[in-house]
Amino acid sequence: MRYDIATLKTRLGAIRIDENPAILKQKSRDFYWYSPPLKRQLDAVVGDIIVQPANEDELVLVLSECHRLGIPVTPRGRGTGNYGQAMPLSGGVVLDLSAMKAVKSIGPGRVVTGPGAILSEIDHETRAKSGQELRLHPSTYHTATLGGFIAGGSGGVGSIRWGGLRDYGNIIRLKVVTMEASPRILELSGDDLLKVAHAYGTNGIITECEVPLATAYPWVDVLIGFDDLRRATEFANLLGEQDGLLLKELGVVAAPIPHDTFMRHRKFLPREKHVVMVMVADFALQPMLAFLRRFKGAELLMQSNLLGEDEKKGLPPVFELSWNHTTLRALRVDSAWTYLQVLYPFPNQVELVEKIHARFGDEVPCHLEFVRFDGKVTCFGLPLVRFTTEERLEEIMAIHEEMGAPIFNPHRYTLEEGGMKQTDETQLAFKREADPQGLLNPGKMIAWEDPSYDFKSGKTFLFKGLEAGI
Repeated sequence: MRYDIATLKTRLGAIRIDENPAILKQKSRDFYWYSPPLKRQLDAVVGDIIVQPANEDELVLVLSECHRLGIPVTPRGRGTGNYGQAMPLSGGVVLDLSAMKAVKSIGPGRVVTGPGAILSEIDHETRAKSGQELRLHPSTYHTATLGGFIAGGSGGVGSIRWGGLRDYGNIIRLKVVTMEASPRILELSGDDLLKVAHAYGTNGIITECEVPLATAYPWVDVLIGFDDLRRATEFANLLGEQDGLLLKELGVVAAPIPHDTFMRHRKFLPREKHVVMVMVADFALQPMLAFLRRFKGAELLMQSNLLGEDEKKGLPPVFELSWNHTTLRALRVDSAWTYLQVLYPFPNQVELVEKIHARFGDEVPCHLEFVRFDGKVTCFGLPLVRFTTEERLEEIMAIHEEMGAPIFNPHRYTLEEGGMKQTDETQLAFKREADPQGLLNPGKMIAWEDPSYDFKSGKTFLFKGLEAGI
């Protein structure tokens, strides 16, 4: 489809734009290539122009003029999403929000920033000024933006303590700009946050974020080895249930993946060991080690606070071995890997993990991330998959579902499939109000594109519909 980009450029005045083909291609992409099906489907996707507003007034002008000219707008932070969340399926404007990065205010238990603020930079400032840090962040901590995390993420490092972005209290307030002839600036809180959280910018552009902070502590990385995956899973599950231990990350990766793919940690990782990865507050380290000593079969492999400066040099933090970085490190070694997103429901998660790992073996190596989910400790899976064909990948997912492990499909780019978000009448009504022409990130919301879509299906969704009662 052709858009009147020339006229748009004349109306944007001094707002920064970029049409360099190489930059345009780069900023039209995310980490979609983790998925062979998405790589096949999305490899040719590219926008027509990059527009980078510096502030809210410029953003309002961009959306107003694009509305007037019928040009689609796809918002983007730093492009750290994994399944096309920020890719412009219909071309048009790639809206780069990275310049709106100010940390506006810091208070007890909260911070207010622009959507383009990088998570690690927020923490650097909040630690220095208040001794606080963000509760949650993805493994892409040093590159991801807060607005992008809220619009496209779900949880990550910190979820063992605080749950996920869907949980009440993990987002306090958002400012959102609509895409109308005269865009409105809406302030959302409470249940209204759920309209735009994890919505990929399909129904409004986030222009300000207010999120909670927690006390900042020095964190110690600990790696623990097991000869038996079941014991590793049992240990991690029980460790997560120790309410007195302050943990920030708790994951399990089956052998031989840690040894084969965590290259800078390899000297600590025997190839036959299944590895439990932990971030623990320094004051809770000794109590955690006491708990560890009582657990048969565990072997302490690494403790970051005992490493010398030479050993620490170049060694990534444990959180950069976890969540989607586990997949990234495997792909750097062997491009045949892909991955899944799986829920192992409470209370039978340990048994289910064991059954599924036994069913697939080396074809689907286990990778677990322990979280608080509806107040209970359980685990999500981001297992690696040895990719052969798309048909076999679909079969593997179907077997997981049959065995009682719901799949949040990372090989789809829509909200309802890859995005784990249930649309309903309330969500659609807000979309019609905030984006009446359907120009915001088109192609990502099935229920908008296909009026016959059954959004009331009994499928498991991480982000449940707004009409769902408790």
